[in-house]
Amino acid sequence: MAVLGLRATRRSPRNRATWIAAASTLALGAAAGSSAWAASSVPTVNCDKAAVTVSSGGHDGYRVVLGVVSVPPAYVPQVVPTHNKYFRPWRFWSKAGLFVRAGTPAVVVSVPKAWQTRAAITWGNAGTVSALRLASCPVQPGVWNGYPGGFVLRASSACVPLVFRVGQQSTTVRFGVGRRCSGS
Repeated sequence: MAVLGLRATRRSPRNRATWIAAASTLALGAAAGSSAWAASSVPTVNCDKAAVTVSSGGHDGYRVVLGVVSVPPAYVPQVVPTHNKYFRPWRFWSKAGLFVRAGTPAVVVSVPKAWQTRAAITWGNAGTVSALRLASCPVQPGVWNGYPGGFVLRASSACVPLVFRVGQQSTTVRFGVGRRCSGS
């Protein structure tokens, strides 16, 4: 049994009690919004992972969110099977880059808890995750840093919500990955 990276290795009551106590402490810290827990659990994508720069966030149907993040269009049509046992349970992949305006605060992107068994994200070589943080990059007027990646899914299509947070502001944006979705 594994929860939050902890694994019960023996079935003895003492080890089980230790494991339960540790798991409970982590769960309570997460529920309380412990910044130490949050900072250690969300991988950070550094500026050197940006693969391209563009001069505008509103290109090719991309949408600017919170004034500093350029996200894929509402409809992301291409979804392909992963055909890779290492991606299980994520059987499908859709490539869609993400752009962040240089000089802005860090951006946190997350999959809502209710969706974490159906969809995950990956940008800037962060791995397949339910949340990631894009570090603040040095100011370069008119530059948007582009991070390769996209969505991974259990099913061949989904209407995926993602939460974007910059400082104290946040918003949820919906993506029709492999299908058109109402309200996207």
